[in-house]
Amino acid sequence: MAPPLSRRSLLQAAALAAAAPAISHTATGRAAAAVQEAQAVTAVPSAWSVQPFALDDVVLRPGLLADKRQLMLDHARGYDVNRLLQVFRANAGLATGGAVAPGGWEGLDGEANGNLRGHYTGHFLTMLSQAYAGTGEQVFVDRIGTMIGALTEVRAALRKDPAVLSVGGRFGTAAENVRGSYQYVDLPAAVLGGASAITLSAWVRPAHDGNWARVFDFGNDNTRYMYLAARNSGGVPRFAVTTGGPGGEQGLDGTAALPLNQWSHLAVTIAGGTGTLYVNGTSVARNTAMTLTPAALGTLTNNWLGRSNFATDPVFAGAYDEFNVWSRALSAAEITQLQGARAADASAGRGNLASYAFDETSGGTFADASGRGLTATLRRTWGGPSHPGFLAAYPETQFIDLESRTTSDYTKVWAPYYTAHKILRGVLDAYLATGDARALDLASGMCDWMHARLSQLPEATLQRMWGLFSSGEFGGIVEAVCDLHSITGKAEHLALARLFDLDRLIDNCAANTDILDGLHANQHIPIFTGYLRLYDATGEARYLDAARNFWGMVVPHRMYGIGGTSTAEFWKARDVIAGTLSDTTAETCCAYNMLKLSRTLFFHEQQPKYMDYYERALYNQVLGSKQDKADAEKPLVTYFIGLTPGHVRDYTPKQGTTCCEGTGMESATKYQDSVYFKAADGSALYVNLYSPSQLTWAEKGVTITQTTSFPREQGTTLTIGGAGAAFALRLRVPSWATAGFRVTVNGSAVSGTPTPGSYFTVSRTWRGGDTVRISMPFRLRVEKALDDPSLQTLFHGPVNLVGRNSSTSHLRFGLYRNAGLSGDLLPSLTPVSGKPLHFILDGTEFAPFFEGTEDPTHAYFRRSEPRVILGNSDSGVANPAKSDGTTLLDEIWAGAPFAGKGALVSRVRFTVSAWVSAGLLSQADGQTVVRTAERATYAP
Repeated sequence: MAPPLSRRSLLQAAALAAAAPAISHTATGRAAAAVQEAQAVTAVPSAWSVQPFALDDVVLRPGLLADKRQLMLDHARGYDVNRLLQVFRANAGLATGGAVAPGGWEGLDGEANGNLRGHYTGHFLTMLSQAYAGTGEQVFVDRIGTMIGALTEVRAALRKDPAVLSVGGRFGTAAENVRGSYQYVDLPAAVLGGASAITLSAWVRPAHDGNWARVFDFGNDNTRYMYLAARNSGGVPRFAVTTGGPGGEQGLDGTAALPLNQWSHLAVTIAGGTGTLYVNGTSVARNTAMTLTPAALGTLTNNWLGRSNFATDPVFAGAYDEFNVWSRALSAAEITQLQGARAADASAGRGNLASYAFDETSGGTFADASGRGLTATLRRTWGGPSHPGFLAAYPETQFIDLESRTTSDYTKVWAPYYTAHKILRGVLDAYLATGDARALDLASGMCDWMHARLSQLPEATLQRMWGLFSSGEFGGIVEAVCDLHSITGKAEHLALARLFDLDRLIDNCAANTDILDGLHANQHIPIFTGYLRLYDATGEARYLDAARNFWGMVVPHRMYGIGGTSTAEFWKARDVIAGTLSDTTAETCCAYNMLKLSRTLFFHEQQPKYMDYYERALYNQVLGSKQDKADAEKPLVTYFIGLTPGHVRDYTPKQGTTCCEGTGMESATKYQDSVYFKAADGSALYVNLYSPSQLTWAEKGVTITQTTSFPREQGTTLTIGGAGAAFALRLRVPSWATAGFRVTVNGSAVSGTPTPGSYFTVSRTWRGGDTVRISMPFRLRVEKALDDPSLQTLFHGPVNLVGRNSSTSHLRFGLYRNAGLSGDLLPSLTPVSGKPLHFILDGTEFAPFFEGTEDPTHAYFRRSEPRVILGNSDSGVANPAKSDGTTLLDEIWAGAPFAGKGALVSRVRFTVSAWVSAGLLSQADGQTVVRTAERATYAP
C-alpha cells in the first residue's frame, strides 16, 4: 500500500480535489490522490506573504518541546479510542462493544448532562493527526482509521430508522437500548385492550441507575397514564396509574433497587381493586385501594416501552427480553413459574393482549405473538432519520432549540456549533494527515448539512444565535469551513462560513472600538482566526481590520505575564490586570487560540510583536499547562491557571474531557508549527522560535538543523545542509534581548545592529556546512501589572519565573540591592546548583513557569524596596516615592545600562539632585545616597 500523503502534499492537492472523482479508502485511492498532487497548485491563500511549513517538514530534536510532546504522545498511543466513539455509537443505536464513555463533559452524567459530548473526539483526532505528522508512527494512522471508520458507520446509521441491537437475553435473545441512543419501543394503541383486570410482565436488565426511567408508560400526557419505573426518587421500582396527574396516582413501590447489568423480572397485577407488584417472583408491594384499571384510562396515544410521558425523565437504558400483557391477574404461582421459563412454556402462556419475545436480530420492528398482530416499532425520541451529512454524538435537537432560543441555558443547549467545529476539524485533519477519503466525505457532509440548515434562517435569527453566551458559541468553525472550501471549492461551503458573521463584533473591532469588557473570552478569540480566513477568501478588509484590532485589545491590555488572558472565562475592563487575578485566571483554551490568531496575523503582516507574543505564551502558559508526568488515561492539562499567591495547578480539571484538555492535546503535538516560516516567493526563511529542530525545505533543497538547549541555553546554532541556495535568513530578535543579539556565520561576525523586537536579516547564497551562531544573553527583568505597578512578575529572558512558596499572601521582594551595571537584576538572586533557571531570593526558590509541577507558586509578587541599597551597600535611607508610585531607585535604574561605575554614580547624583529640588528627599539623605553609590562595588 502506498504511504499516506503528507499534510503538505494534500494541501497542494486541494485545488483539484473538488473536480476529482470520489476515491475509496484503498491503495488505488491513495494513488489517485498522488496524481492530483502532481497536477495541483498550492492551496495556501494568496494573501499570505509568509507561509508555514507542514508539521512533517519540521522535526523536533531532543529538548524541552520534544520532552513535553513525548508525555502527550503516551496518551495518544494509550487511550482506548472506543471510549471516545462510545457516545457516537450510542447516539446512533449501534453496539458499543462494552466501551465505557469517557465521562466528564463527554458523559451523560457530566456537566450539563453531557450536552457537549463529541467535542473531545474531534480534539483527539486532531492530536492523532498531528502526532502522525510529527513522528510518522503507524500507530497513529491505525487509530485514525479506526475512528474514521466508526464515524462513517455512525453517520450512515443516523440516516436510517433505528435497528434492533440484539444481545444475549434471559432465555434467548434480547433487545438492548444503549444509554444515549434515545430509543424506545412504540406499541399499538390497542395494546391494553381496555381491560378491567390486567397483568403486565417484563424481563429487564437495567444498565443505568437514572431515576424515573420507565420500563413501560401508557398515557396521553402528564395527567392520564399508567407506568412502571425501574427506579423512583428513592431508587426502587414504582408502578402508578392515574387519571389526575401525579397528585392522583395510585401506586406500588418496591423495597429494593434493581441490580444493574443483571436480569430482573417485574410484574404488576390489578384486579378487584387490588394491585400487586412482583420483583423476581416475590410480592413486594400490595395496594387494596387501587380502583383504576386500563379501562378507566380509555384509549391512550402513547404506549411505550422505555420512554416516559414526562419529557425530562430519562429513557430506559438496558435490555428487554420478554414483555407480556394478560387481560387477567395472574396468580402468584403463575408469576413464580415465569421466573424459570418463557411465558409460552409456563402455565400462564403468552400474554393474550400482547406478547413480545424480542427474538429479532435485525430490522426495527418486534412481532406480537398474542395473536392480535400488534407489531411494535423501535423509534427514537427525537424522530429521525437525521438529515443528510449530520454527524454528532447527540441528536439534532440542540441545533433546533438554538434557532428559537433567546437566552442561554447550557443545560438545554451547550454550544452545538462549537462541538460541530471540533468534530469537523478533527475529521478534516484526519484527511489532511492520512488521505482517507472517508474523512473528507464526513467533513464535506457536515458542512453541507450546516449550510442547508443555516441558509434557511433569517439574518436576525443568526445574529441573535451567535450573540448568545455559551449556547451560541461556535469556536473556530469559520476557519475549518474555509479550510474545507479550499479543498472542495464548493460555493456552499464559502457561503456557510459567512453565515457565522457576528456583525456587532466585526464592526466594532474593525472600527477599533473596544467592546470586550464582559465578553466570554474563548467564545470570541477563535472567531477572528476564522475571519482572517474569510478575508483570504473574499478580500473584504473589515475581516482583517477586525482581527488585527481585536488582537491589540487583548495584548497587552488583558494579558497576564505568562501570555494568558481571561478571568473566570471572561474579560474585564481594559488594562485591569492586578484587579482580575484569581484562581480562575488564564483559561488554557484562550492561550491556544491566541497562538493560532497570532501566527495567522503574521502570515499577513510580519509584525514581530505577533511572534514575540507567540514565544511568551508558548514557553510559559502553554508548556506550563501540561503536567510533567506520563499518563495513558488523562492528558494532564490545566483548565485555569490561577495566578493568586500559592496557587497549585490542577491538571485533572472539573470532571475531565474539558475543552482545555482538548486544546492541550492539540498544543502538545504541534509545538513545531511556528518555529520556521518561509516567504511566499521563497526568498526568505523566518526563524521565529529557538528550539532544537530540523527543517527540511524541499523547494530549496536544504535542511536547517537548529542545535540548542534553549531556553536553558542563551543562544542557538543553525547548520545548513544540502545543496546551495540563496535566501535571506531572518532571525527574530526578541523584544527582551536588550543585552545584545550577536550573529556569526562560519565564525565571522555579521555586520549590522540587531534591534530588540525586530528581525535581523542575513542574506547570502548558503552552502552545505554553513553555520550560523546566535548569542542572546538573558537578563532578569520585571513586568508590572498595568493597574498596580507594585505588583510584578519576574522574567529571565523569555522565561517567566515563579516563586515556589505555600504562602497565600503576596510575597514581598526587593531586586535592586545588587543590580548590575547593565541593569540586569539577576545578581540579586542566587543560582541553584544543578538546576538551570532556578534561583533563590530571600529563601524562596524561583523556577520556570513551564515546569509542570504541583508546587504552590507565586506568579506575581509585591515589589518592596524600602531602603536605598546599591551594590549590596545599604545607605540606611528610606527609598522615597512619587505620587504615581515611582521610587528614587526606579529612576536611578531607569538609566541602565551604564558604561561603568562612574556613569552609574553620575546618574545617582543627577537623580538625587532632582529629588532634593522637588522636596522629595532631604539634602542629608541625598548626600548619604551618593556616598553609598561611590563606595559600592557593582556586578557587570
